[in-house]
Amino acid sequence: MDKLKSVLSGEEARRDDRTVLETVNEASTLGWGTRVKGFIACFVVGAACTVLGVCMLFLPRIGLILFIVFYTFGNICALCSTMFLMGPLKQLKRMCDKTRALATTIMITCLVLTLCAAFWWKNFGLALLFVILQVLSFTWYSLSYIPFVREAILKLVAVCIK
Repeated sequence: MDKLKSVLSGEEARRDDRTVLETVNEASTLGWGTRVKGFIACFVVGAACTVLGVCMLFLPRIGLILFIVFYTFGNICALCSTMFLMGPLKQLKRMCDKTRALATTIMITCLVLTLCAAFWWKNFGLALLFVILQVLSFTWYSLSYIPFVREAILKLVAVCIK
């Protein structure tokens, strides 16, 4: 009977017009409380991994590899934590905005290159360079969410260089 009502009222036709992404987004919507809990949990895991990575840095032999893995995983968790607040589609769209596209590209590239330098190339100096670039690009990306902060930093740097 419900199927007949939806066909007669035109709801069935509207349901067919939805894209796959809209259907997935509708099926995966979370309540605000659940979103906040997911954000906090993911952010805490990311922060704990980052701190644990820094602590592992001082272990002999395998400390640098553990630092790179935990630090990179912590950054990925911190980045994913904001997807709970905004939703994955909205977050991905914001990451690709013209104001954040370069910072997002550099940040994701540095995450991948850090792991490549540590595991495939076995070049730990290069891996540490990519970790530093991760920090800088993640900071620059994060600052893009605060209005006018990046412009103020650029002006401050310009004044300091003169």
